[in-house]
Amino acid sequence: MTRDRFEELVSEALDQIPRELARVMDNVAVFVEDEPPADDPELLGLYEGTPLTERGEWYAGVLPDRITIYMGPTLRYCETAEDVVDEVAVTVVHEVAHHFGIEDARLHELGWG
Repeated sequence: MTRDRFEELVSEALDQIPRELARVMDNVAVFVEDEPPADDPELLGLYEGTPLTERGEWYAGVLPDRITIYMGPTLRYCETAEDVVDEVAVTVVHEVAHHFGIEDARLHELGWG
């Protein structure tokens, strides 16, 4: 799969976020990178920032939160192009949920492991 196609899948997954939630996403940027940090080579996605639930009056003038989706491990993890489409969607939802303050344990309970 090409980098351009993978980026399209990430964009399509973001487009699937309900409008009500997308409207309240604040100060977050989404990136695609080839590989995750060397200390976690199987990482599919990463949220870095301050979740909306933890922001207070002090939260102003800060750099955007960052959601990164990693292409290499996703492609290695998936067997088919359809698997990639599904996994990208799950990973994007998972990382966006972190932006909203939802922790891994709750995501696993909801089936978004």
